[in-house]
This record gives sequence, structure tokens and C-alpha cells, in this order.
Amino acid sequence: MTNSASKAVMYGITGGVIGGILFGIIMQMQGMIVMLAGTMGSESAVMGWMMHMIISVIFGISFAILTFVIKNIWALAIVFGIGIWIVGPLVIMPMMMGMGTNLANAFTPDQLMSLVTHLFFSFIVAVVFNLLAKKSTVKTEAVA
Repeated sequence: MTNSASKAVMYGITGGVIGGILFGIIMQMQGMIVMLAGTMGSESAVMGWMMHMIISVIFGISFAILTFVIKNIWALAIVFGIGIWIVGPLVIMPMMMGMGTNLANAFTPDQLMSLVTHLFFSFIVAVVFNLLAKKSTVKTEAVA
């Protein structure tokens, strides 16, 4: 892995953790953390938080990798937020709960709120990524 790729991954992990914590608080308030734990047969909020944070880190790394493909970080945040909304609560989570996909309900109020919260997560990751990348560029220029 190149130095720029490893830096990007670290920025993505950091963004995923920060975004995951903020998004997790919203999920906790909506009762979704325990529902997430339910996909693994648990009713534990701790298990839900652990799963949520692992997923957040994976999404942060995915976001970082995609910055090499989609150069406009804000466009990426929109595309990524929509993508993780489709993959997570509309496809994988309901299927893990034995319900089939939830694509038919994509535009119900509950699912639109879910879209907003996934966009929120994605923009938090983008902001953190962008700040860390700029900080790194400033340090590099100061050394040169």
C-alpha cells in the first residue's frame, strides 16, 4: 500500500469512528442500536454498538478508497451516503432479520429519515477526511 493510500485509510478510519459515534447516538435515541444487535440474535445495546462501530470503520475505509475514484469529496459523500443507505437498512439488515429487502418501502417517512442519517454519517466522514488531508498537506509543505 502506498503512503498516500495508507494515509487515506487512516483518515477514513478516523472519520468512520467519529461519524459512527455521532450516528450511533442518533440510532440509540431511535432504538435502532438494539435492533442492529437483533440481526445477530442479541438484545444487547453493547453488542449493537460494537457491530455499529465495526460497520462504521469498514464504511470509513471504503470511503477512503473511493476518494481515489471520485475526486470531489462532497459528491462522493452524497453518492456514498445513498449507497450505504441502500445496502444497509434497505437490503442487508432486513434480510438478516428474515424479512427480505425493504426496497419497496424506500420512500416511506421512516426510510427517508434513515437516508438523512446515512447522509449525515457520510458527510461527517467527508469532513473529517478532508480536515485530516488538508492538515497533512500543510505539514508536508511546511517540511519542504
